[in-house]
Amino acid sequence: QVQLVESGGGSVQAGDSLRLSCADSGHTSSTYFKTANVAWFRQAPGKEREFVAASTWDDRKTYSRYYGDFISGRFTISRANAGNAVDLRMDSLTPEDTAVYYCAAGVRRPFEVAQSYDDWGQGTQVIVSS
Repeated sequence: QVQLVESGGGSVQAGDSLRLSCADSGHTSSTYFKTANVAWFRQAPGKEREFVAASTWDDRKTYSRYYGDFISGRFTISRANAGNAVDLRMDSLTPEDTAVYYCAAGVRRPFEVAQSYDDWGQGTQVIVSS
């Protein structure tokens, strides 16, 4: 049973940075998690869930990174802890980044679509004040 848990959210000022982390709390080391596409989505109040970034596993057995169009180089997704965690480093935060951030894991594509993911965390709140 995959149990995704996000951590690292909080309240910050505009221009600050945060690092979110996602791990499978149900397994210390998970082959599924290491080889799944793991993505971050976010949902602001009154808005639809939005793709933020994905770390994908491909046929070459390597990880690739993809980002939502709004990121403009401010966010970085990376695998950590020997692939057992996926971090999202967020820099130059603005109030528009305020949302609940969700981690998701799955094996289907397209990876930027929420319906491609079977496993979701509960979300972590990010609040950015001006």
